[in-house]
Amino acid sequence: MHDSPPALLELRKISKTFPGVKALQDVQLRASAGRVHALMGENGAGKSTLMKVLSGAYMPDPGAEILIDGKAVHIDGPLAAKHLGVSVIYQELSLAPNLTAAENIYMGRPLRRAGLVDRAGMHAACEATLQRLGADFGPAVRVATLSIAQRQLVEIARAVHFDCRILVMDEPTTPLSTHETDRLFALIRRLRDEGLAILYISHRMDEIDELADEVTVLRDGSYVGTLSRAELSRDRLVKMMVGRDLSGFYRKEHHGQHTGERALTVRDLRDDRRVHGCSFEMHAGEVLGLAGLVGAGRTELARLIFGADPRTGGEVSLNGSGEALDIARPIDAIRSGILYLTEDRKGQGLFLDLSVRDNINVMVSPRDAMPGGVMDGKRAAQRARDAISQLSIRVPSPRVNVGSLSGGNQQKVLLARLLELAPKVLILDEPTRGVDIGAKSEIYRLIDELARRGVAVLVISSELAEVVGICDRVIVMREGHLVGEVGGASALAITQENIVALATGAAATHAPVLH
Repeated sequence: MHDSPPALLELRKISKTFPGVKALQDVQLRASAGRVHALMGENGAGKSTLMKVLSGAYMPDPGAEILIDGKAVHIDGPLAAKHLGVSVIYQELSLAPNLTAAENIYMGRPLRRAGLVDRAGMHAACEATLQRLGADFGPAVRVATLSIAQRQLVEIARAVHFDCRILVMDEPTTPLSTHETDRLFALIRRLRDEGLAILYISHRMDEIDELADEVTVLRDGSYVGTLSRAELSRDRLVKMMVGRDLSGFYRKEHHGQHTGERALTVRDLRDDRRVHGCSFEMHAGEVLGLAGLVGAGRTELARLIFGADPRTGGEVSLNGSGEALDIARPIDAIRSGILYLTEDRKGQGLFLDLSVRDNINVMVSPRDAMPGGVMDGKRAAQRARDAISQLSIRVPSPRVNVGSLSGGNQQKVLLARLLELAPKVLILDEPTRGVDIGAKSEIYRLIDELARRGVAVLVISSELAEVVGICDRVIVMREGHLVGEVGGASALAITQENIVALATGAAATHAPVLH
């Protein structure tokens, strides 16, 4: 591979203006065949807008230039982009579940024989493509029966079947398991080695480390810079994305368990399916991490504490009283001061069709009741404005639907709702999943502030750097059991290596704990 291969794709002076908003300003990008070019930036930085310009979904402002193989091209719609070899795979897959894999691959341009759709011919033609991509299903299977990872493979097959040369992938691993992600990465490398130029949008540093040959960073709709693989570092990328370095990115300015009284005690909690006799304590003002591999039972344990799932034994108590709480339903936990932020904010947390204001106020609306059954809308509006300001929620108006916001801003709306209830214990399940670097930093700041106020915060996270960076102590689950602790009174330092060792059953390193 040459150090500076010729550009297959060049974007020059790409600007895009919407009414009242300059979404892109003179952005540039250069991608080569046989390379993975990552595109990074906070939510709202312009990544998706840029890719929609490339795909023909948006027309750029006058003066923009798009070159393929050094020749200027005009992309006036998605069909023109496909004819030029450009394919985009969005997070929301554009498949018809009632059709077969082959029919989806040929969607919009079916094979015909004697004026009729030639389904047999399409299935035969797709067989080789699916085999080439390592698919474990055939062209005749209905998409509705496929997993998310398999459906994604159908999208990729549709692109390569019609001679795609430039493949854009927008956050492709978000819905995938670790095993499925590994398979996708192997496929991306194979397509790269076959000569495709792959534009890969992601906010996950581990993926960039593993895949990217170069990275272009956007911030606030503008081009910040491009780094080669040799120049890549996490500190440098974060500074380019948010305009500051990593110092202060993780916040741990609270005092942790060293001064706090006992806030939560869990004794022998179990459901005898995924959780087996778990016991631990938390202190006021402590950020406690709960780590483990996927399937270890972390979320299931949190849901038992919160009363979202039935338990077969064990008890939960507050404030060191030793008196077990009667938590049979989530409302019982909420009344006791225990709140839970679900990992599925869209499916189980937010009301996507309601406004930001309504989502923030939904659990405290009785406070706004006035005589005669009239609601005090001014009080609700002020509460929403205060939350938007305090949590730095980026929203044009409290009245916009929460479903239109970025992932990070949706997460902060959900947090704002919970904070209105003044929790004693706050359980955060994957609080930064699917949010950008800037939003992560703000969520870390908020967690630190809550701990300083004396709230006991339990953080469940699959990002070990996050766990190490923000937690005072970490307990680790493996196969439904709590198997160890790092930090705190243990003899083990809070390191990724020690957490992984406990999570996998390997021997942890008995290094001194760093306070």
